[in-house]
Amino acid sequence: MLTISQLAAHAGVTVRAVRHYHQIGLLPEPERDASGYRTYAAPAVVRLIRIRTLAEAGVPLARVQELLDAGGQEFSTAVSEIDRRLRGEIQELQEHRRRIAKLAAGDSLALPLEVTDYLGRMRAMGVPELLVEMERDAWIMIVARWPEKIPEFMAAKIAQLDDPLLSRLYRTIGGLLTAEDDSEAWLAEAADLLAEMAQQAAARGELDRQDELLPDRSFVDLLDTVALSAGPRAVRLQDRLQELMVERGWSGWTRIERVDQRGTDSHP
Repeated sequence: MLTISQLAAHAGVTVRAVRHYHQIGLLPEPERDASGYRTYAAPAVVRLIRIRTLAEAGVPLARVQELLDAGGQEFSTAVSEIDRRLRGEIQELQEHRRRIAKLAAGDSLALPLEVTDYLGRMRAMGVPELLVEMERDAWIMIVARWPEKIPEFMAAKIAQLDDPLLSRLYRTIGGLLTAEDDSEAWLAEAADLLAEMAQQAAARGELDRQDELLPDRSFVDLLDTVALSAGPRAVRLQDRLQELMVERGWSGWTRIERVDQRGTDSHP
C-alpha cells in the first residue's frame, strides 16, 4: 500500500495535485486505516496517471471525469470535440502571436499599409519624429473610427506632401518642437503658413466638405488633443498657434473654420 507521497511519485504529479483531485472528485479519497493514514493501491495509481495524461493533453479538468467514465465511441467523440477546440485555440494564439510580432514593427501596429507608407514619407522629408508620432497617434484613432474612409483620406494626404507650403510647415513646426525655447518668430511663421494653406483649401472648396468627411465633431475635438501625448510643451505650442491663427482669421486644428475679427467661428 502507498502513502500519498508515494502515490504522487509513481504517477508523476505533486502531492498538492493529488489533494486537488480529491477535492474536485476526480480521484476517490480512501478511508483512513487503523493507524489513521490514508493508503493507496494500484488502481489509484492507474487512475491518477490517466488523469495526468488527459490534463497534459489539454483536456479541461471539468471534462476529465466524463472521459474517464466514457465508453469507446463516446470517448472517441469527446476527444474529437476537444481536438477541434484545441485547434481553434491554437489558431487564436497564432493570431495573437502575429499581432504581438507587429509591436516590433512600430507604426504597423493598428495601422494599414497606406498609413505607414505615408508616415515613412514624412520621415523621408525630415519631419521630426515627435511630429510623426503625433500624426501616427491621430491616424490610429481615425482608422479605428472610419476604416472605410482611409483610402480617400490617404489619397488627399499623399497629394499634400507635394505642397511646398506643407514642407515648410513641417520644417517650421519641427524647429519649434526641437528648439530650446518657444520662439515667437517660429510660431508666427507656422501660423502664417497654416493660414495660407487654409485660405487655399477654402478657395478649392475643400473646407466645405469637412462636415461630410469628419461628421463627428466630438471625435474631431478628441483628435485635437493628440498633442497631450507629446507633453506639456507641445500642448502649449499648439495653444499659442491657435491664438495666432485666430488673429489671422482661422480657427481649429483638425477641422479648419473661418473666424470673424472677434474670434467667433463662422462658416467658410
